[in-house]
Amino acid sequence: MTPAAPIDSLLPRILESLAAQPRLVLQAPPGAGKTTRVPPALLTAPWRGDGRILMLEPRRIAARAAAEFMADARGEAVGASVGYRIRFESKVSSATRIEVVTEGILTRMIQDDPELTGVAAILFDEFHERHLHGDLGAALALDVQANLRPELRLVIMSATLDGPRLARWFDAPQLVSEGRSFAVEVSHPPARAGEAWPERGWPMQVRRAVDTALASDPGDVLVFLPGKREIMRAHEALAELPARGIERIILHGELAVAEQHAALAPAVAGRRRVVLATNVAESSLTLPGVRSVVDLGLAREPRLDPNSGFTRLQVVAIAQSSADQRAGRAGRLGPGHAFRLWPQSKRLDSERRPEIAQVELSQLALELAAWGSTELHWLDPPPAGALAQARELLQRLGALDAHERITPTGRRMLALGTSPRLAAALLHAEAERRALAADCVALVEARNPLRGEAARNDDFRQRLQALQAWRQRAAQSRAPAADRDALAAIARAADAWRARLAASPAGSEGGHRVERPSLPAAATVQGSALAAGNLLAHAFPDRIARQDPLNARRYTLANGRGAHLADDSALYGEPWLLVIDLRLDARDSLILAAAPLDADLLEVAFADQFTRARVVRWNRDTRTVEAFEERRFAAIVLERRSVPASAQDTVPALVAAVRELGLAALPWSEPARALRQRVNALRHWNNTLDLPDFSDAALLATLDDWLAPYLAGKRRLDALEAAELSQALAARLDHAQRVALDSQAPVAITVPSGQQRRIDYADATAPVLAVKLQELFGLADTPCVAGGQVPLTLHLLSPGGKPVQVTRDLRSFWARTYPEVKKELKGRYPRHPWPDDPWSAQPTHRAKPRGT
Repeated sequence: MTPAAPIDSLLPRILESLAAQPRLVLQAPPGAGKTTRVPPALLTAPWRGDGRILMLEPRRIAARAAAEFMADARGEAVGASVGYRIRFESKVSSATRIEVVTEGILTRMIQDDPELTGVAAILFDEFHERHLHGDLGAALALDVQANLRPELRLVIMSATLDGPRLARWFDAPQLVSEGRSFAVEVSHPPARAGEAWPERGWPMQVRRAVDTALASDPGDVLVFLPGKREIMRAHEALAELPARGIERIILHGELAVAEQHAALAPAVAGRRRVVLATNVAESSLTLPGVRSVVDLGLAREPRLDPNSGFTRLQVVAIAQSSADQRAGRAGRLGPGHAFRLWPQSKRLDSERRPEIAQVELSQLALELAAWGSTELHWLDPPPAGALAQARELLQRLGALDAHERITPTGRRMLALGTSPRLAAALLHAEAERRALAADCVALVEARNPLRGEAARNDDFRQRLQALQAWRQRAAQSRAPAADRDALAAIARAADAWRARLAASPAGSEGGHRVERPSLPAAATVQGSALAAGNLLAHAFPDRIARQDPLNARRYTLANGRGAHLADDSALYGEPWLLVIDLRLDARDSLILAAAPLDADLLEVAFADQFTRARVVRWNRDTRTVEAFEERRFAAIVLERRSVPASAQDTVPALVAAVRELGLAALPWSEPARALRQRVNALRHWNNTLDLPDFSDAALLATLDDWLAPYLAGKRRLDALEAAELSQALAARLDHAQRVALDSQAPVAITVPSGQQRRIDYADATAPVLAVKLQELFGLADTPCVAGGQVPLTLHLLSPGGKPVQVTRDLRSFWARTYPEVKKELKGRYPRHPWPDDPWSAQPTHRAKPRGT
């Protein structure tokens, strides 16, 4: 008999809620039993009729395990009343009423049959993981319910997500189940020198924590690690455990089905286990016997690399919600311990960020185009910029037309169930190349299976060779310098793709086995050395790259970016490459994986990317305008011929040069600079005159209006004269504005000595008049501009032109400060007048005549 679960007491309320309204948010922690108890309970609901219950499970391991558990509880084999469908694997029948599916499968089901014929309810399990297809599936299901199937029941099931926010978005009631959990003591054992991540010594920190856990608590230990690579390092660090009667168990998504079953099975009586797992063990899966958790605090999650345009799995810190879930695994059977291998002072994000906000969105954009509407009800809408970029890619792949509508090619891509890029490669593979295409796609989807020094090899064909070698020698020995388990998983995926494409099995043609010798470095499986690159060019047309004629290690990509080979690259000397993976480097991107391709293919497969154009540009080195006729493939220049630059060519190029170099590249004269300052000052004082903006930003933004007419006929910037630049600026003012400028912000004023002295308007709030003190004798009040509204800041100078005083109150200066100045300077400048009464003294700019 199946033991009771905490969720059982809530099942009647779940049925009552769904009988009254078609949506529900169910929040229940791991271990409550929601995954395996709720779907069977819904089979008794009158509203179900004979309809199926679909449950979306984000992970394949969890989907298979949940279906097997529910089937076993009913005393049935999987595929009877309870079944599952995951990528490349299906166990369902006409009798199946509970169907556990992974995210991409659900999306295909909705797209293929928007009315969801025969489906009574959809349950979105572990929704807190916020996978892209989970968010999309929920949005599509809401659309179906709103427009086609109002009776369809939808249930969001989450362990840690913000329940009230979910309920508001879903417009549904929220039910909360308590979990069955004992107290878990959380500690943060300190790392020793050189042990913390990403230092090489972290496995020793894991080993010490595992030893402590085994000594502190009975039962098994669950260790959370980012991925398979880290699992294998920890596995090596714990090599002495078997000698102590303790099993080391590995659990990750690449395991074969039999190995997954073994990992999820209880330990043999009297033995203990240490389970090394990825975040697949956070939820849904039940690992019997665990009383301690060791958590490195990291996970591999998809992130968009904006430099490459790819979504990569990156090691990132987990969210606090994930840390809580992981720790909770230690409290299922009794009091437990969670050992967190990061400093207690480190603060984690409260919730996991949704994938929709941080991955490449071409598949989502294609799904939306196929659905025919973007007006979906999202919990978090897709970023507009990433979605626009994705649609541009889909148009390049032929999946969308110019109006962003899905094409027949786009629909065939969706039917294949992989990313649009890889689907394009599969669709373009000729019959004799489909097996190779399947292998290429399986390898691109997976992490690099090569290990050691071989992992640094950037020739993608080496991975194909390793896969072929593994197939040919799997029964005898491990493929050299490669991960056998990784190759096995890749081979399973490739074989599934071959079956879907109706390609010949591995190593055969026309139904007959073909034995092939090991291939040299310059060759690849099933054909020419260029076959893999030619196939994948359809997936990555923007990554087609040509060698720089002047630098054999540098390449120009079809998207216009630059990339370079590593110094020890196996691809050195290849004239054309198809770049599969790259990483941003100091100047250009570093090519991590690529394959040579045939340039002749481009003329046939990408004829529309070839163009001839006249190009005019500014040459920064010669500081002249140049004109060329170019033949291009996308952004790659294939041929270039110099031609004379016409008058209409030069002006836009020179304007572009000024934008690139800045206004400092122009021949500014003192009058031109003064004009700019005067206009900007008057704009600051008086906004009723509608004066043009002469700031740097405004002038750069309007170069076509004011500067371009004065560049006509010129090929060089230094051909523009200072007088022409001044004229260009002055021409922006009409007569009334010039009159206002001259009266309110004059270039200079006449001081009492009769001399004209220039005003500096660099600071519009305090224009400056620098003048010798003796020239202002007899002037009581400070001179003003702006119609008497803005007093000048007087820089009073000695007879030698040195600053004596700065003031905006001349009257106060004469009364209070002048006597001290006179006392100090009279002896130094005896030939200049220093009257006792400056108010009535004669102003002068000269010294006293000799003998006076």
